[in-house]
Amino acid sequence: MSPTTDAPCPPESVATDPVELAGATAATEVAVPTPSRRRALRAGSVVGTVGALAAVGLVGAPGAEAAPRRRKGKGRKRGGTKAQGRSAAVPGKPRRYRPGRYVGEPLLPAADLHLVRRFSYGVTPALTRQVRSRGGARAWFEWQLRPDLVADTAGDRLAAWWPSMALGPGELWQRQQSGTEGGWVVMTSYQRWLLNRRIHSQRQLAERMAEFWMAHLHVPAHHDGVFTHRVDYDRVVRRNALGSFRDLLQATTVHPAMSIFLDGAVSTKAKPNENLGRELLELHTVGRGAYTEDDVKASARLLTGFKVDLWRTWESSYSTKDHWTGPVRVMGFSHPNADADGRGAVDDYLAYLAGHPLTAERIARKLAVAFVADDPSPALVSRLAKVYLDSDTAIVPVLRALVASDEFARSSGSKVRDPSEDVVATYRALQVKIGDPGSASSDAAANAMSWQAGSIGAVPCDWPRPDGPPLRGDAWSSPARMLASMDVHWVLSGGWWPKNAATYKTPVQWMPAASMRFDLLVDHLCQQLLGRPSTADLLDACCQVTEQSPMMRPGTVITRDHPVVRWGFHRLLATILDSPHHLTR
Repeated sequence: MSPTTDAPCPPESVATDPVELAGATAATEVAVPTPSRRRALRAGSVVGTVGALAAVGLVGAPGAEAAPRRRKGKGRKRGGTKAQGRSAAVPGKPRRYRPGRYVGEPLLPAADLHLVRRFSYGVTPALTRQVRSRGGARAWFEWQLRPDLVADTAGDRLAAWWPSMALGPGELWQRQQSGTEGGWVVMTSYQRWLLNRRIHSQRQLAERMAEFWMAHLHVPAHHDGVFTHRVDYDRVVRRNALGSFRDLLQATTVHPAMSIFLDGAVSTKAKPNENLGRELLELHTVGRGAYTEDDVKASARLLTGFKVDLWRTWESSYSTKDHWTGPVRVMGFSHPNADADGRGAVDDYLAYLAGHPLTAERIARKLAVAFVADDPSPALVSRLAKVYLDSDTAIVPVLRALVASDEFARSSGSKVRDPSEDVVATYRALQVKIGDPGSASSDAAANAMSWQAGSIGAVPCDWPRPDGPPLRGDAWSSPARMLASMDVHWVLSGGWWPKNAATYKTPVQWMPAASMRFDLLVDHLCQQLLGRPSTADLLDACCQVTEQSPMMRPGTVITRDHPVVRWGFHRLLATILDSPHHLTR
C-alpha cells in the first residue's frame, strides 16, 4: 500500500535485537502502561509470550534447562495437591494444570462453534447468543445464506464514515486532478471500510463469500485508475456472491474495474489485448493447461468492445466499431460472432466457461481450501464439483454440501487466519467499540486498523497480482508473521493504540465478579475471547506470563485490586489471543 498523508505512522515494530530483547527479559512492570512506553512493553511481549508458546509445545519452556531436580523421597506425590490440581513438574516441560470451569452464558457445542468460526470473522458472546436464538449453527447458516433477510444496520452505516466511496468515476477523477483527494486515499478508505464491515456486519457469511470471490476474481484496489470503479465492482460481487457463478462471472468479466486492470478497456479489433482473455481462462475458470494459445487469442478477440474512457471521463461503454467480428472457437465453444454488438456472444462464452467441468473442479477446490483444509481430498472436491454442475453453477448448494461433509466436520482449527482476518477477529474478540473516524482523524481506530493489518502482512484487496491472495495457511505461517501478530495483540490488549474513536473494556469490566480464582478468570476470558473453555495449556501459559513472584497458581484469588488487574491484565488477554485457538479457525 502506498503511504498516505491522511494515515498515521504505523507503530514501532517489535524489538528483534538480541541485546534489546535481553534487556526486556530482565525488566519488570511497576506502573500502569502508557503509550510513551509502547516500545518497551511490546518488546516485552515477545518475552511474555514465550511461556504461551512453550505451553502449546512450539518452543521449550523458559528456564527449563535450569529446572532443579527433586531429591529422592522429598518430592510431592504424583499428581500434585488436589487444591491446586496440577501434576508434578517435569524438567524441560511446562507445568500442567487442570483448568477451572466458570459457569457463564451457555457456549456453542463444538460442531456448532466450528461451523460458525469458518463462516464468520470470529465468535463473540453476541454472535453466540444470535446462533443459539436461531436454533443452532445449521439454522444460523441457512439464515445467513439469505442476507436479504438479515438486518444489518451496524454494517450499512459504515459507508457514511468515508463519503467519497459514494462518488461516481467522473467526480472521483476531478477530485484527483484538482488535488482535493487522491484516488489512493479513496482506495485506502475502501480498504478500511472492508475491515470495519467485517467487524460489525451481521451478514457474516455474506462478508466471507464476498471476500472469497473478490480474491478469486481479483482486482487490486491500488492499480492505476481502478479507483474510479472499484467500489462499484465490490457492489457487483456482493450482489452475486451467493447466486450463480455464471451470473457472477458475466457481471465481473466485463466490469469497468476488471477492464481497466486487465487492459480490456484498450482492447480493439485492430489490436486485441490478451490479458483479460488469458486470465479469464487461467485464473477465473478452467485453469492452466486446459487451453491453447489460439484459445487465448480467440478469447481476447471475443471480449473486444468493452471500453472505458481512460484519463478523461472514465465512463464505460460498449463500442461496436471496436468489436472483432467473425467465427470464434475457444476449447469446445464456438460462435459465429457475426453481430457488431458482441455482448450476446460474450454472455454465451462466459456461460460455457462457468459450466465447464474444469471450472467446476477449480471452484470446488478453492471453496474447499478456503473453508475446509489446505489440502482437501480429491473425493470431496469431486463431490462438490458435481453439486456445482447439477445446480447449474449455483453457489448455495455447494456450500451446503461442503458443511455437510465429514471432512468439514473433522477440520476444526486447521485453517490459519490471514493478517487481515487476524486484525478483524482481534477487534471482535476484544469487543472494542469503534466510532466514526471523522474527516480529520487519521489515527482513529477505524482508520488505523489498516496499518495494523499491513504490519502483519496484508491489507484487503492490496495483492498486486491478478491471481489474488493465497488461501493456504502456510503462506501466512512465518515466524515474522507470528511476531507481528503478537505485537498487534499486545497493543490492542493494553488499549494503547489506536485510542482515538475507540473504547476498550477495562480490566475490571472483563472480570465477571469482584473476586474469583485465577483459573476461573482465565476460563471466563477464554469463553469471552474464543467462544470456548480454557485448556490446561492456556492456563499454564497465563500462569507464566503474569510475572508474579512466586509464580501465579490456579487457586490464587484475584480481586479488582490485584496487581494482575491493576497493571498486568493485558498479559492475559494477549496470551489467549496469541494461542492457536485464536490464530486459526
